[in-house]
Amino acid sequence: MALKQRFTIETNFSMASMTDVIFLLLIFFMITSTFVVPNSIQVLLPRSQQQAQARPVTRVTIDGDLNYYVANAGEMERQVNFEDITPFLQSVYSADPGVFVALYADEAVPYREIVRILDVAAQNRFKMVLMTRPN
Repeated sequence: MALKQRFTIETNFSMASMTDVIFLLLIFFMITSTFVVPNSIQVLLPRSQQQAQARPVTRVTIDGDLNYYVANAGEMERQVNFEDITPFLQSVYSADPGVFVALYADEAVPYREIVRILDVAAQNRFKMVLMTRPN
């Protein structure tokens, strides 16, 4: 007598493990999306809680009347035209490439003037610090 054996395979698909995976992926993408920051210019306002630890030696100052002044080390500030700032900073950096330049700007100075100086620094790879007063 020939026996016929029937094998039936029952498949039970559990959606619980699939929802766990989807939930973990959702959490992962929510957390990693918070790390994306749009490109923008970081601006420090004239008042600040934090102050520079070391005082930079080289200074560029813009007063409320949009006059530019430069000074190095113990020198007194001297008034210059905007076009004279780049050669001054280049001469300072040729003497000491590790020097930081401090930018002092009056509260009344428009951002465009500050950005002009920061552009000069960026084009020449100068290290510049925007100075603020204590709060």
